Amino acid sequence: MRTRIIAKLDVKPPYVVKPVHFEGLRKVGIPAELAKKYYDQGADEVFYIDIVASLYQREILFDTIEETANELLIPFAVGGGVRSMENFSKLFHKGADKVVLNTYALQENPDLINEAARTFGNQAVVVNIEAKKWDNHYECYSDCGRIQSEKDVLAWVKEVEERGAGEILLQSVDKDGRQRGFDINLAKQVVDAVEIPVVVSSGAGTLEDIKELIEYAKPSGVAIASLLHYDKLTIEEIKKYLRNDGIEVSK
Repeated sequence: MRTRIIAKLDVKPPYVVKPVHFEGLRKVGIPAELAKKYYDQGADEVFYIDIVASLYQREILFDTIEETANELLIPFAVGGGVRSMENFSKLFHKGADKVVLNTYALQENPDLINEAARTFGNQAVVVNIEAKKWDNHYECYSDCGRIQSEKDVLAWVKEVEERGAGEILLQSVDKDGRQRGFDINLAKQVVDAVEIPVVVSSGAGTLEDIKELIEYAKPSGVAIASLLHYDKLTIEEIKKYLRNDGIEVSK
């Protein structure tokens, strides 16, 4: 099975930003420009997450999303502030191929997962997990890792799969932006807990980190931000390295 190499854009409109532990935002570019750059480098997909829409309780900024979508001919997943079926419909109209849910489904109304999956298909519904480690378990958070849910990560991923989600984006609040490696134990637990694809983010600092994650946890995809935004590596370099180590990726 080919592992997808995905570019992740954390967006505080109008900029792509890069937080550390989901805080301390640093501007790194314009969404449409970075999306095109990573598309040209060979990214398999782009994830666009408006990381402050739910936190600020504001409307989704659809124009920036449409401008970004117009640069892409690969799958485009969009999240941040999604609260309704109307949001889903409008995001698809603006160019999204998948819609990413977290805060509203986690904290208020998980039935939106069921309704969206029935209406748009499982493949169109992604659930974003912001996991934070406690002594011997992981808890789901929302709003840039600020708000607790008291929901266990493994219980929640199984629930969202049962509700019809077609994919999971797994992020680690503890590892995000540090570039010191993934939480590979968390990744493996989540991948093993569900049958649906899991995309793992948070922690890529070296090519070896990415290889270790893929070999140990076997995620469907790896979402990368800092390494790309700071021009430490390109998508081509990542794929070439993995291919040379016997890991199957797309051309």
